[in-house]
Amino acid sequence: MKKRVISTMLCAAMVMTSLAVPAMADDASGFDWKAYDGTTLNVMFNEHTYSKAVIEKIPEFEEATGIKVEYSTTPESNYFDKLNTALSSRSGNPDVFMTGAYQIWEYAPAMYLEDLDPYVNDPAKTAEDYDYDDFIPATVDSLRWDMVPGHAVGEGSLWALPMGWELNNLSYNKRIFEEKGATLPTTTDELMETAVALNEFDGSGTYGIAVRGSREWATIHPGYMSLFATWGGKDFEIEDGKLVCKLDSEEAIAMTDYWVQLIKQAGPPQWSTYTWYQASADLGAGKAAMLFDATSAAYFQNVEGGSAESGNIAWGTIPLPEGKTEDDMKANVWIWSLAMNADSKNKDAAWYFIQYFTNKEFMEWSGTEGACADTPRQSVMDGDAYKAIVGKADNYLESINILSKNATIQFTPQPYFFECTTTWAETLQDLVTSDKYASTEEAMQQLKAQLDEVVSDLEVE
Repeated sequence: MKKRVISTMLCAAMVMTSLAVPAMADDASGFDWKAYDGTTLNVMFNEHTYSKAVIEKIPEFEEATGIKVEYSTTPESNYFDKLNTALSSRSGNPDVFMTGAYQIWEYAPAMYLEDLDPYVNDPAKTAEDYDYDDFIPATVDSLRWDMVPGHAVGEGSLWALPMGWELNNLSYNKRIFEEKGATLPTTTDELMETAVALNEFDGSGTYGIAVRGSREWATIHPGYMSLFATWGGKDFEIEDGKLVCKLDSEEAIAMTDYWVQLIKQAGPPQWSTYTWYQASADLGAGKAAMLFDATSAAYFQNVEGGSAESGNIAWGTIPLPEGKTEDDMKANVWIWSLAMNADSKNKDAAWYFIQYFTNKEFMEWSGTEGACADTPRQSVMDGDAYKAIVGKADNYLESINILSKNATIQFTPQPYFFECTTTWAETLQDLVTSDKYASTEEAMQQLKAQLDEVVSDLEVE
């Protein structure tokens, strides 16, 4: 590529108290969990609830397979920088790593990723009860891509397998809403009115709605992109064999102007520094009345002992702009996943690790006792144990059921995704915090010109 982008608990009687170890006996196909006994794997994790669940069960994996696991965990703020450095070294270390779906658009063309289809489809390497078809289609389809810039996800090689997925929607503090006589907003007009009315609801430092604002790509993909797509905006379209930026469209300008005003009038006082950690923590601390971010970002604050406001949080969907209906509601998706380094010297053992920590038994445990609320497996989501635990959260599963109808990655896949979205976030921050632009329209027109230049060398077949 011409450019290199370097940005990059619960317990229930009905749930088993430890992960059921898959049968160790050879199955009819010759599959054997002990086939790579004595191998040592190196694994890199982002610091997250999903990785904590895996790490807790690594001793059981080691006992079941005889494979030794050495691992590291890194905070998200610099995890991908560390991972990019490791992958570009071509050393084969790590063998397995945690990644998001968007990273695939950079890593696959750079030949950093191993195609997992041959492993999934080989009965000698995959246990009979793995059941790939049990994954919710929106999760595994988002991890397939044919490596053609501009082509949507869902076709091509399977580059990773999901640990969990996150949709983005509105969550709120029921206690604060009841005390202030507020009702859940269902339209963007109502959201603005409610957020402004609740600003400084408990004095200085409290505010209406928490959203991300840091000068990086991760500010764009959660609440902003979900509302952007619902509004009718698009980032790029294919025209005459080229990617053309559409951030100067009427819909893109109107939505961005709305978002800027929402932040200015009712957002976090220190918005320009906010990642999901700060935004969700403010909801949990009772500083923010609402949060527009990942479903699970609020869930972690609501579990018993998770925050000062645990038990007081409820979920809605995506507020609708004028003229839009529920059918127009488009939740953007983020998928934490496990992938294999194409340069690994231990690929079959690495596949065993990925297989083990994405199988039904582990997913049931992680989705209930492991507090990984957004399970990628349908059988777990339909199970009584999952419903009994996750279903306690007010309107959590109901909102996901509505959102999942049109949930997918709303971005256009292309290898300069991180450069484009970081530049996008910089423009958004300038609109909120400075007088650099005379209008949102001027800012988005300049942003369009910048991003057209960034992707100018990409040819779409």
